[in-house]
Amino acid sequence: MTSVGKALDFLPLILGTDNNAYGVARAIYENYGIKSVCLGKRGLGYTSDSKILTRVLNLRMGEDKVLLDTLEQLSVRYPEVKKIIIPCGDSYAQQVSRNKQLLESRGFLFSAVDAGLQKRLENKLDFYSVCEQYGLAYPKTFVITEKMVSAGDVQLPFDFPVALKANDSIAYLGLNFAGKRKAYRIENSGELNDALHRIYAAGYTGKMVAQDFIPGDCAQMAVLNAYVSRSGQVRMMCFGQCVLDAVLPAEIGNYHALYTTDGSEVYPVFQRFLEEIGYTGFANFDLKRDPRDGVYKVFEINLRQGRSSFHMDLGGCNFITYLIDDLLGLDDGSKPAHLHTETGKMWLYVSPFLVKRYAPPAIRQQALEVLRRGYGFTQWYEKDRTWLRWLRYHRERLSSLKSYWHYARRPGRA
Repeated sequence: MTSVGKALDFLPLILGTDNNAYGVARAIYENYGIKSVCLGKRGLGYTSDSKILTRVLNLRMGEDKVLLDTLEQLSVRYPEVKKIIIPCGDSYAQQVSRNKQLLESRGFLFSAVDAGLQKRLENKLDFYSVCEQYGLAYPKTFVITEKMVSAGDVQLPFDFPVALKANDSIAYLGLNFAGKRKAYRIENSGELNDALHRIYAAGYTGKMVAQDFIPGDCAQMAVLNAYVSRSGQVRMMCFGQCVLDAVLPAEIGNYHALYTTDGSEVYPVFQRFLEEIGYTGFANFDLKRDPRDGVYKVFEINLRQGRSSFHMDLGGCNFITYLIDDLLGLDDGSKPAHLHTETGKMWLYVSPFLVKRYAPPAIRQQALEVLRRGYGFTQWYEKDRTWLRWLRYHRERLSSLKSYWHYARRPGRA
């Protein structure tokens, strides 16, 4: 483990091995010169063959006892430094919240909501109830149960198309079945019934959420990340404009190209929301502007930084420093929160050629200007380049060309 200075000598314990986890490890290494330890069930390619992190893998890492024992072993191995836990997945964030008091008693540093608030926010219907209470706009919503599907009694109160998603995203994530999607765009009752029967036949037992589909392409979509200190103060907010979103059916809802921009339109209402509900830690909101009333509607909150969080670094917002400063007592809260307004480089998950070809007309000129300014990929870091990482990086870029060729339409074409 290396560090810029002993005063900031700490051990980052990142829960996850995906692109989000690598982005956090990279941000820590860039800002502090410290290597992270990533804990996970499997060694995903994003964190493989890396010089800026090590991994501890166990297929049972999702079990509380295994995770807690692994963290304790690492704590014993590195007694001289502070241990900072950073969850990079929904299930890991849930585990940290569930074991919050125990982890604190063992001396680990982290910022997370308690289990009660976690359950209210992770469950979409409970989250919308909280939104209603605090004035956050969200799409019109209808609840569907397995009993309604079995009885053939699903009567939507709004017209097609509709968006369909699982209320319990963590339970849904573990399912495998033909035609599975993170979220569905449903055009008619036949598609709705087919999707619902597939989902429940696969073993899902929770509620499904149907929502009025907000018209518009990804130019209307945005992501908002925030950090709230352990004292309950928002310390950072960063707004990302979506340029491309995923086209593969199983990945719909994920971002493929983003750039930071001025989010002053939404910052005040979300800052008030986070502070009034007693939130702590990173928060990530998926948004879409409704052209019918001009208001950004929120789809969900993730109790962690987003999977595309490294777009903040590329946009000039060093998101990880707000967490570290808070946990190490370097931020007393006296300075105003950083409400990011600048645009830097573009964050990409796919080839830059696809931005030139598929950027939506409404933001095409701005997107191309940002692209000319520069772009970056989370996993392609100049201080962490190996032959195997080079091969994996270029294979993913080529694969994205194939995916868009098969699934995407050029803007303006039928």
